[in-house]
Amino acid sequence: MTPRLLPALCAALLLAACGSDAEKQSDTQPPQLANAGGTGLNGDGGITGSGNGTMTTAEAMSALQSIGNTVYFDTDSYSLNAQAQTVLQKQAVFLKQNPQHGITIEGHADERGTREYNLALGERRAETVVNYLTALGIDGARLKEISYGKEKPICVDSTESCWGQNRRGVTTLDN
Repeated sequence: MTPRLLPALCAALLLAACGSDAEKQSDTQPPQLANAGGTGLNGDGGITGSGNGTMTTAEAMSALQSIGNTVYFDTDSYSLNAQAQTVLQKQAVFLKQNPQHGITIEGHADERGTREYNLALGERRAETVVNYLTALGIDGARLKEISYGKEKPICVDSTESCWGQNRRGVTTLDN
């Protein structure tokens, strides 16, 4: 079994195990998105652009941020918690509706640990997000991953609160 196949298989099994939650969620409307840049929800719960049926890159970035482009991880972990899975499920819906955009998943870590350890952890986090999105039906050819380790913190204080903000996976749209 190849190293990339095992996480994908785990993600697929995880999705199957969460089937009852997914069934409950399918009966509810997705949360209303902020009407940023002319975007909004169409009648079937999809995200619409500025009227021509295709979102501009700026509209798509704004819409992705409004549904959540970041998932967070526990210390020394690359496992997706329930909240992260919910965010990625929303991302998958958005990405299916906007197949013209390529995606890069950034893996980040907090400041603790060596540079090498954190680069490897960031890579595993990015791979986990990629594998989960792939298991949700997103074409793997659209997905790239990069690890920044601890090199791009969004908070620089040495506190648990800050470290929690830096342990993340970020979905960005390629231009």
